[in-house]
Amino acid sequence: MLEDIQRLIQRQADFIIRQQLPSGAIPWYRGGITDPWDHVECAIALDLSGHVREASLAHKWMRDTQNPDGSWYFSYHNDKPQDLTKDTNFSTYIATGIWYHYLTTRDLDFLRYMWPTVEKGINFALSLQQPGGEIYWGVSENNEVWPGAILTASSSTWLSIKCGTRIAKLLGVAKPDWNKAYQKLARAIREHPERFDRLGEDKSGHAMTWYYPILVGLLKERQAEVRISTGWQDFIIDGWGCKCFADRQSVCVAETFEFILALTRIGAKDKAKIVLDWVLQFRDSDGVFYREVYWPKREIRQSEQEPRAHEKNTWTSAAAILAMAALSGIEGL
Repeated sequence: MLEDIQRLIQRQADFIIRQQLPSGAIPWYRGGITDPWDHVECAIALDLSGHVREASLAHKWMRDTQNPDGSWYFSYHNDKPQDLTKDTNFSTYIATGIWYHYLTTRDLDFLRYMWPTVEKGINFALSLQQPGGEIYWGVSENNEVWPGAILTASSSTWLSIKCGTRIAKLLGVAKPDWNKAYQKLARAIREHPERFDRLGEDKSGHAMTWYYPILVGLLKERQAEVRISTGWQDFIIDGWGCKCFADRQSVCVAETFEFILALTRIGAKDKAKIVLDWVLQFRDSDGVFYREVYWPKREIRQSEQEPRAHEKNTWTSAAAILAMAALSGIEGL
């Protein structure tokens, strides 16, 4: 079984590498956009699957494209900025990527090389932290601040700041303000959910809002178990996987793999393996996972129930690598 998982992981990694541009950018697919968060997720996946050279090139792309204020634009096409929105979650995720790169390679020189990029990215996000601990989502191309925080993005941001503090400590750099910042953010997420998704961007029907605080380690033990249990009926289709939204008739493969990561995080490996068995069916003949699959609402013949496959993309393959590596206990394939 482990050999099968290793082979499947390498197929996802090969697919990601085939999409990577000479600059190091990893778009969703050749000809598609590159967004900094999914790009970093792909770099982490490449590190975990043993493709350190390609991962390093991806991280260097982040260093080369960072804005002077520490942010990145929301999307790029062929290395040119497309959507000029600046997202605080995007600006911090490089810290998670570089921390995992170090854990994989133990390359302290590369960690020092990327440190200014990490530092500026986190500082940009913290410039938008509010007294209550929440961090506003982003800034428009007209430099207008979106005066609201999103729970899913904030959970990811919390993990990134935590990774940033670990990098700082390893490099001997004191960052007491970062420690205070991620502790304040954690309290806001755990104790004040009313501070998030307040401006019409209510994500309560989105699966990521359900499992992300668990995936990043903010909710643990009984609190995490209760959250999983209460959302299972809304988001999980037995035999298929995790829906993107509670009210939609589709399963998102990346979200399913992220949910597997969340289950693994709380030690629910038996459930995680069951969900993995479900989602393994949604691959093409090369073993690459589809992005999203649909099923019918009405009762129809079994022969008509084959999922309708949508496009494949790099971030779905990246999520697959992360989940399978974590569940299998694989390090540095």
